[in-house]
Amino acid sequence: MVEAVDKRKRRVRHGRVKERARILVVGGGYVGMYTALRLQRRLKRELDRGEVEITVVTPDPYMTYQPFLPEAAAGAISPRHVVVPLRRVLDRCRVVIGEATAVDHAKRTATISTLATEEEGTGGERLTYDELVLAPGSVSRTLPVPGLAEHGIGFKTVEEAIGLRNHVIEQMDIASSTRDPAIRDAALTFVFVGGGFAGVEALGELEDMARYAARYYHNVQPEDMKWILVEASDRILPEVGEEMGRYTVTELRRRNIDVRLRTRLDSCADRVAALSDGARFPTRTVVWTAGVKPHPVLAATDLPRNGRGRLKCTAELTIEGTTHAWAAGDAAAVPDVTAGKPGGECAPNAQHAVRQARVLGDNIVHALRGEPLTTYTHKYVGSVASLGLHKGVAHVYGRKLKGYPAWFMHRAYHLSRVPTFNRKARVLAEWSLAGLFKREIVSLGSLEHPRAEFELAAGGKPSQDPPHNPKGSS
Repeated sequence: MVEAVDKRKRRVRHGRVKERARILVVGGGYVGMYTALRLQRRLKRELDRGEVEITVVTPDPYMTYQPFLPEAAAGAISPRHVVVPLRRVLDRCRVVIGEATAVDHAKRTATISTLATEEEGTGGERLTYDELVLAPGSVSRTLPVPGLAEHGIGFKTVEEAIGLRNHVIEQMDIASSTRDPAIRDAALTFVFVGGGFAGVEALGELEDMARYAARYYHNVQPEDMKWILVEASDRILPEVGEEMGRYTVTELRRRNIDVRLRTRLDSCADRVAALSDGARFPTRTVVWTAGVKPHPVLAATDLPRNGRGRLKCTAELTIEGTTHAWAAGDAAAVPDVTAGKPGGECAPNAQHAVRQARVLGDNIVHALRGEPLTTYTHKYVGSVASLGLHKGVAHVYGRKLKGYPAWFMHRAYHLSRVPTFNRKARVLAEWSLAGLFKREIVSLGSLEHPRAEFELAAGGKPSQDPPHNPKGSS
């Protein structure tokens, strides 16, 4: 008796049975989304014939365009327009909302925890694959600073960006209504740790927003607020060059922002930011943007990693010493073949991640078709950074720009890079409207605890403390 052939898993072509290629993409960020997008375009016919299956496992149903997080926090862009819905963009892929908790590449299996895993009580789901793309991205790199876990605020997700915006406006509300000078001073003191893109842009945009919002408070002036940037090294924004970094420090200090170089945050316990230079600032706001580290799932795999915990990769974006395993982006240590010296690696930034994803997608297609692989080569063209409305710095193709031209280039560049025409049009429309109307300075802090008011009305005890300003402010 001839064994039945599962038509979903096998196809008969030219008189022979061919296994269906199952491609598993772990991660829905830059690399995950762009790789899957490239695959579904290049493998359109194979997908139609059922010869290929692409599964994307991601903890969120959207990809966040992180360069727009500071503007989202400042209210210049709607949070919905900073994210790209994966199910709409990857319409030929199977999108699974969950996280990979372990990968056994020797057995070609990945253990997945989904939203239903805990309720089912059956443990993680095991997915089998033929080709693996491991692109879980990175997580915030924290240090054992006392009080950081209890009082620190991250700035890596759209939820954190909007939460920080609500928090800043809420602190202004507290300062406006309190009679206690100590509470007022702590509410109007904002400490940012980390002088990279995330920290500098977030501080610049939020200080600009708060300065504008102060005009609507009868007893809060811009000079009442203290904005402090703490950086452990001797420079900020190293990506834009030393000269532009020095200009940025001068520009921030001109706005009465306290920039402290060669300084660390030693503690933020009891809502007091204690710095390594001896300064102490009572504060209700400590924003931590001091770098990232590889996703913890990499440690739960049998794949080779380097000393920093990133996957060892080849210039073709395969994982060293393995077959049918690929990686790129923050999780991958990709050789920089343009560096001119051995041992150089591509920087883990968005510019490389997007370009690596295209090569990675193409190389998987080449591998499936038995074609030669392509080497990833890309010359770093420069960087741009926004410091608030109409303020910025840029170092692109050897040219150094500052002020309005740099800010305009920042917007133009990222508008061209944000995925999908839909998002481009919406962001451009919001920017255009912002030039005609006043800024939105509404805090919707109650969104963070939407059931608090109903639980109180129903006679229950809120599961989390309700925000200080449950109705928002304007």
